[in-house]
Amino acid sequence: MTLASDSIWLRLMPVTFVLLWSTGFIGAKFGLPYAEPFTLLFYRMLLTLTCLAVLMAFLKPSWPASLRQALHLGVTGLLVHGVYLGGVFSAIEAGMPAGLTALVVGLQPLLTGVLAVLVFREQIGARVWLGLLMGLAGVVMVLGEKVAPDSAGLFDGFPLWAVFFALGSLVGISAGTLYQKRYCGNTDLITGAFVQYCAAAMAFGLLAVTLETMEVQWTPQLFFALGWLVLVLSLGAIGLLLALIRRGASAQVASLFYLVTPVTALEAWLLFDEQLGWLALFGTAITVAGVYLVMTPRALPRAASPAKTE
Repeated sequence: MTLASDSIWLRLMPVTFVLLWSTGFIGAKFGLPYAEPFTLLFYRMLLTLTCLAVLMAFLKPSWPASLRQALHLGVTGLLVHGVYLGGVFSAIEAGMPAGLTALVVGLQPLLTGVLAVLVFREQIGARVWLGLLMGLAGVVMVLGEKVAPDSAGLFDGFPLWAVFFALGSLVGISAGTLYQKRYCGNTDLITGAFVQYCAAAMAFGLLAVTLETMEVQWTPQLFFALGWLVLVLSLGAIGLLLALIRRGASAQVASLFYLVTPVTALEAWLLFDEQLGWLALFGTAITVAGVYLVMTPRALPRAASPAKTE
């Protein structure tokens, strides 16, 4: 690739990531009626590992340099794939609306920013904090009508513990993003992802055997859901996420998740004619402005100490 095409691709990476990641609930909605959450995720991991094995056979990438590095990748896999995906799928399976689940997980940039300061001593300026808070406010506006309590109460239709699944998902993706940046920055993306998915597959397999019946209805809808989840999300979106983490500061990468909620709302309007009110449109604009503040290079000074890679 030329320098010009390289530059264009680097600019398109965040946009492409948001578009792909925003479709994650499509696969979940299509697949969960035909398989339990951990069973569905177990098969998703197995198919993803098969695709990665084929890629590795042709590309022959380098493996982690040490057992310690492989263990770091395994921890990242358990957080980014295991805890995050397990929480989201379990919350939706329990009846929690996808919009409300997205709102909870959409708090990730703010939590990542706090963790980056408290745990990894990253220096985040006032402009970045302003952008993160604007993004949070925008997400709340976009989903304001969907999460507004009705006469029956906010949690009508699904158990309260479904919220804890969503909160666990939020913690998993936030901690996993920081852990990936600190300990897995110099690993090959393909073999690194392979190790991460192996760890997640073992976790989901154990949970499925222990907690679920593992019965599956192999319908065309399920095949579509698995194909979408594997090719678009596990390979496309996750690959972009890991590449973005390697190139940017933690808070910058996390801020992209603020765009997922309004983009998902827009897709729902286009595909299912779900109307966007003025509050949602205004919230979208606020979110975009907040992400711009965080993504501007001069907004983030360098971290107090360089990230380690082992």
